[in-house]
Amino acid sequence: MNNEAIELQDALASFDEIWSPRIVTRVNDYDVRIAKAEGEHLWHAHEHTDEFFLVLDGELSIALREDGGERVVTLPKGAVFVVPKGTEHKPAAPGGASILLFEPSGTLSVGDRHEDVPDHVDATVGHALDRPGASAG
Repeated sequence: MNNEAIELQDALASFDEIWSPRIVTRVNDYDVRIAKAEGEHLWHAHEHTDEFFLVLDGELSIALREDGGERVVTLPKGAVFVVPKGTEHKPAAPGGASILLFEPSGTLSVGDRHEDVPDHVDATVGHALDRPGASAG
């Protein structure tokens, strides 16, 4: 990882793909990822880890399936939310959003249990951030 400060807005400006997270840095065995979101992701769950969301810009809704029902948590800019491990969830950003995610390195963006992955969603463990001196692995 790079020992320089990272400007998140510059990092976000370095790519255009939606639902395709970039690894900004690592903290111990966790990735700090950023992503652009627009439209709907897909229903999925991470069986062994929680998933942390911070909305950097725009608004993100996260539908959750829990206790036999569904609910939606809406996150405006600056809001955080943690999806508990094993909880099926479906992020969406109809108007577009920029988000920061915090999860164990190697966590697949579509979870361990998911529906068919639509073409606009990147099934990845994160991509290296395209900047001088950056390395995701």
